[in-house]
Amino acid sequence: MASNQPAPEAPSPFIPRDGFGAPGDAGAAWEGEWNPTEDSLRPVRGRHRVAKQRGLARSSTVLGVGVLAAVGAGGMATAQSKPPVSLSLPDSLTDNLPDAKSLPGLGALITAVGSAGSDAHAAPVPVAAAAPFTTAGLTAEETQQGATDAGEALRARILQQAEQQQSAADADAKAAEEAAAAAKAEAEAKKQRDDATAKAAAEKKAAEEAAAQKAEAERLAKLAASYAVPTSSYTITSTFGQAGTMWASGQHTGLDFAAPTGTPVKAVHGGTVKSAGWSGSYGYRTVLELADGTEIWYCHQSSMDVVVGQQVSTGDTIGRVGATGNVTGPHLHLEVHTPDGTSIDPMTWLTGKGLTI
Repeated sequence: MASNQPAPEAPSPFIPRDGFGAPGDAGAAWEGEWNPTEDSLRPVRGRHRVAKQRGLARSSTVLGVGVLAAVGAGGMATAQSKPPVSLSLPDSLTDNLPDAKSLPGLGALITAVGSAGSDAHAAPVPVAAAAPFTTAGLTAEETQQGATDAGEALRARILQQAEQQQSAADADAKAAEEAAAAAKAEAEAKKQRDDATAKAAAEKKAAEEAAAQKAEAERLAKLAASYAVPTSSYTITSTFGQAGTMWASGQHTGLDFAAPTGTPVKAVHGGTVKSAGWSGSYGYRTVLELADGTEIWYCHQSSMDVVVGQQVSTGDTIGRVGATGNVTGPHLHLEVHTPDGTSIDPMTWLTGKGLTI
């Protein structure tokens, strides 16, 4: 009958120390390389045989390397209370594994662990402090500059970025201030230019007006030299267009110069005597025609000194002030008619010739 007795456990790969066993004890001493394969396990007879552990041994070995690296890199624990274990891997697996010393932070860890040797009582090696994993965030430039802490490098980059942003903001503010100052200066310069232009235009206009006034004064002076006031020692008693019942048309048609009887009546400009004689309500009237066709009527004269067709010059005496016709007292009634026969204001016409009435 087959035996169901369990297979014996493999002896411990560790050498007990400090009272937990001594070399030479059964199941305690183990010399040489440990390999949990068919060489270290005795087969079990019967139907309940244990399968060979070749694959398990190799996977356990790889797992052991990973655990050793993780524990050493994280700084959580080190195998200080156990003797070092010598591991071996098949060449086919070793050739495909990366070099552990080339991994970031792991090379220094393995070096530190190896330097401890097999002395279980040696002082703990500060593995995590010797090779931290924080170098993963460092750039090549920072590494070349000697940076070893990614956190500090990140802080430095943040501060540098903040300084750059502040510098950019200061530059923008300065540029804005300079632009505002330039705009203000341009506005002030434009205002000064506009003021200067306006002043120059005003001065030019004033000069032109002064020149025009001077020219007009000269023109009037020349006209005044060729025109004359119709009488002297006078007072204006009635003006053109004045309304009243004394005139048949309901308004005054001329300009009245009240003066003593016999005061000389003068030709206002050179011309030809068109008519001279009695004219009803106008009394004795003389009509002087100028070169442009304008007619000057001298009415209510006491006497006339010219005849029809006679040429007279400015200032020549053509009659005397009187009170003939429809009057209330001695005066000269003067009328001005355009070439088409329209009656106009004698005051405006005389002042337009440079005369002061």
